[in-house]
Amino acid sequence: MTKVRAWLNAARLRTLPLSVSGILVGAGLAASQGVSNTVILLLALVTTVGLQITSNFANDYGDGIKGTDNDDRVGPKRALQSGILTAKQLKRGIYSSIIINFLLIVVLVVTSFGIKHIVYPAIFLVLGVFAIWAAIKYTVGKSAYGYNGLGDVFVFIFFGLVSVLGSLFLFLKTIPINSILPAISIGLLSVGVLNLNNMRDVKSDSSVGKNTLVVKIGLRNAKIYHYFLLIISFLCLFLFLFTTKGLSLRYVCLIGFVPVFIHMNKVRVTSNEVELDPELKKLALSTFCTALLFFITYFYFL
Repeated sequence: MTKVRAWLNAARLRTLPLSVSGILVGAGLAASQGVSNTVILLLALVTTVGLQITSNFANDYGDGIKGTDNDDRVGPKRALQSGILTAKQLKRGIYSSIIINFLLIVVLVVTSFGIKHIVYPAIFLVLGVFAIWAAIKYTVGKSAYGYNGLGDVFVFIFFGLVSVLGSLFLFLKTIPINSILPAISIGLLSVGVLNLNNMRDVKSDSSVGKNTLVVKIGLRNAKIYHYFLLIISFLCLFLFLFTTKGLSLRYVCLIGFVPVFIHMNKVRVTSNEVELDPELKKLALSTFCTALLFFITYFYFL
């Protein structure tokens, strides 16, 4: 395998659509208020992708050196696990991506706010540094929060609230109160993807001391939790659409939930966690589809 393919493997390209879902929803919300900026949108998308790649590098490194990624783990082999990259190479990749991410965050913040008013740029720079920290600390270090059942909380915050409301603020410089509903919706869908991943890996995680929420509450309760996440996500988005004035076309984004509900039934009838692996891609792409339809509807038609 070439070095380029090795790094693409470590970057886990299939995770990237989910990472940009919140940005698309935030941009759609801004468009519904009559505000759009292509440069800010592109910078926000690139920055988010960069943060996700950093997280993937760190996750590969952290789980690899802890022995979590072993032959018992279900799913595709990771870069360090399969030997296509060494721990030293991955560490260099993490440092390089951190520098790139920080530069992207600075450019994004300056483009959105300028340099005259220091308060907003300062807040977003601090938020950006915290996002980089969260991307690294999911699996890296003795106090990695992903090993203590806190991954769900951080995913909800960063993939939902920060991604949607943060990107919305970059456009509007304010946050309408009802925007919290689609932010919650995308956050819960993203947590659903993580929960599904943790259900799939419950046996291998438990054996190496990775105490995800699924390990803590058990597979049966994790399924109930999964249904709760997805149903509440649908209700939040529906409530936002229902209470927002506009053409009935705005409901088109709910089409993305059709495969989500089919997925819920698959989870219900599945007793072997290995069979949950294909569902990860389905739920992640359904989330992206919902966000993309939301963006297209508000950006081009309303």
